[in-house]
Amino acid sequence: MNTGTRTPPTTRRMVRLLALFLALLCVSSAPAIGGAKASAAAPAFKVIAFYNGNWDAAHISFVQEANQWFPQIAAQNNFTYTATNNWSQLNTANLAQYQVVIFLDDLPPAAQRPAFQQYMQNGGAWLGFHVSAFNTNPGGWDWYHNQFLGTGAFRNNTWGPTTATLRVEDQTHPSTVRLPSTFTSSVSEWYSWNNDLRNNPNIDILASVDQSSFPLGTDPNQTWRSGYYPIIWTNKNYKMLYANFGHNAMNYETNTPLSSTFASEVQNRFLVDGLLWLGGGGGTTPPPTGGPISPTAWYTVANAGNGKCVDSRSAGTANGTVIQQYACNSSLAQQFQFQPTSGGFVRVNNRNNSARSLDVTNVSTADNAPIQLWTYSGGNNQQWQAVAEAGGTYRLVNRLSGKCLDVPGASTADSVQLVQYACNGSAAQSFRLVQQP
Repeated sequence: MNTGTRTPPTTRRMVRLLALFLALLCVSSAPAIGGAKASAAAPAFKVIAFYNGNWDAAHISFVQEANQWFPQIAAQNNFTYTATNNWSQLNTANLAQYQVVIFLDDLPPAAQRPAFQQYMQNGGAWLGFHVSAFNTNPGGWDWYHNQFLGTGAFRNNTWGPTTATLRVEDQTHPSTVRLPSTFTSSVSEWYSWNNDLRNNPNIDILASVDQSSFPLGTDPNQTWRSGYYPIIWTNKNYKMLYANFGHNAMNYETNTPLSSTFASEVQNRFLVDGLLWLGGGGGTTPPPTGGPISPTAWYTVANAGNGKCVDSRSAGTANGTVIQQYACNSSLAQQFQFQPTSGGFVRVNNRNNSARSLDVTNVSTADNAPIQLWTYSGGNNQQWQAVAEAGGTYRLVNRLSGKCLDVPGASTADSVQLVQYACNGSAAQSFRLVQQP
């Protein structure tokens, strides 16, 4: 006989109703399967990269690391990246899905060339590396080699692979606006061409080998000792970029890479900003403004030496907030207004709080005096003159001290506090203004 306590019928009904209510509540509040994906932002644009990946260990190494690096950049910048060695996908129907095409280590077979030409002539975008321009018979695809790239035939190359100092010739293009006037490339073998691109009015040369690079190469028989060599360019009639790098140094005996094409942080800026321009997606870097500085506009202020932006630390607005350099991100903490005071000087206001301006700490006139935000009161230590330089950059000269806004030690690190220092014409004291919406 069961001697346990029996639950009254009314209580059992209440328990069942409560259980049913809780179950319904859980169902109604739980997210649908795949709900997170549905709410995620749609990609700004889609990229497809073509490669062969079967010739020259140095090229194969580049393709392998490119297919690891680009997906990471895509995830950070809201676009998709698809890589394939199936060149038959370079057809009109498939290309209609993509805003950007990349050639990593070759150019398409003859059967796919008309579709690519049509894609570009209809407004498509393209990024090509190194071997994608190589040819010994430009007439075999006249449109591509002579009109689109403008190179004509391959002439010669350097050997072995080395870095080069590159001079940025056009700092107004969206792909180069964050680059300093010169920078050190990653390691590559370098190509030259029969055609002088300087004579082609359709070609905009964005970067070339700086004279300080010579001699370029390690093999005496394949070393450039002088001359003019374009490295990055665009054709004004198309949305395209060509980069004459993409060949890693290799130990061919052990098939071991000795360098990385993505080892240069500055060069990588070109690739990221170039892709954003080609894709027309969110985060596209706007070109710098021409003409005088507008007193009502807001600008990011990027250092010409390292490409990093003047920034209010942690988006602070309180008196004493550190003014530092930081990777450009278009936040309000990195936007400033140049409001005239008198005699050609301006106060430099932060967009998060326009009452706060760039200020030399403790009204100092000394070198290395740090810069902060402070409520504007008309002090000469809070006024700056934006002195235009060649190439569209500015140096910012303090009214009290006559010294320049400066990145101490020409540092490339994030979070370094800016200072004033005796003006010396260096890139650490040169800044590019880019107007913001």
